[in-house]
Amino acid sequence: MLKKLTKLLFLFFVVVLACIFVPATVLASEKVFRNSLGMEFILLPAGTFIMGSPQDERHRSKSEVQHPVTISRPFYMQTTEVTLKQWWAVMGKRFFGRRKGTDDMPVTRVSWYDCIKFIKKLNAQKEGVYRLPTEAEWEYACRAGTSTAYSWGNRIDCTKAMYSNNSSKSGECLKYVKSKEMAVDGAAPVKSYPSNAWGLYDTHGNVWEWCIHWHGDYPTSAVTAPLGPDSGTGKIRRGGSWFGDEYSCRSANRNIGHPASRYRTTGFRLARTQAGDLIGKKEESDLLLREEEREDGP
Repeated sequence: MLKKLTKLLFLFFVVVLACIFVPATVLASEKVFRNSLGMEFILLPAGTFIMGSPQDERHRSKSEVQHPVTISRPFYMQTTEVTLKQWWAVMGKRFFGRRKGTDDMPVTRVSWYDCIKFIKKLNAQKEGVYRLPTEAEWEYACRAGTSTAYSWGNRIDCTKAMYSNNSSKSGECLKYVKSKEMAVDGAAPVKSYPSNAWGLYDTHGNVWEWCIHWHGDYPTSAVTAPLGPDSGTGKIRRGGSWFGDEYSCRSANRNIGHPASRYRTTGFRLARTQAGDLIGKKEESDLLLREEEREDGP
């Protein structure tokens, strides 16, 4: 009995000492991942949510048909948009070398094809498999377990997200932006506004974010890990931006853009997966290959 008690006490002290001396980043490695470029990713749980918006949601579009979606496996989502510092670290300053802004500004004026080039170079560094998120992943991450128009509720104001920072069109938030000593008529540095419940920043406003697949009609029945249509005329953009009105920042709001277009309001964030993650290694590699074969942009 005494030997058993001694063994249990020894194991207890080993656990206590590990908690004291092992760095927090190691203990949290399964939840939070940071690569060598300082890009931070949070592991999001698998789950089922209602994608789209209810018919009584203000400013909803007919394309936002509600339907159950299951995200079958956990996946990592970048906590912020890709920043200028991260972009230059991968692409070099010769690519958009004249781009102005601080290191923590989201990169913009990047086409969907530019994003694919960035991802190819990043994946070559062998720190995981990166890609653009699917539209379902993006909305799932944005909602963070909520069903309201925004991840905090059904109303928005200038303290919660970067929108209407536009002196020529919609200037609702100009006064607030100036009070925070941020630049008017442009995006804000990442993490300037509160995160959602899952620790993701700027999923509402700041810059539109590219998703991996083409725009298409939603299904009317339940689906699992949807990949979108095989073809189309525009790629999905999500989240709204500093330029537009508040309703474009809704969790369910959908937007499209030509994959070769470089909009000053559009950037991107990445999903990170591992072998067998999300949709399976083979399915995921097939998806990336299919999109890369279409790459005929600038």
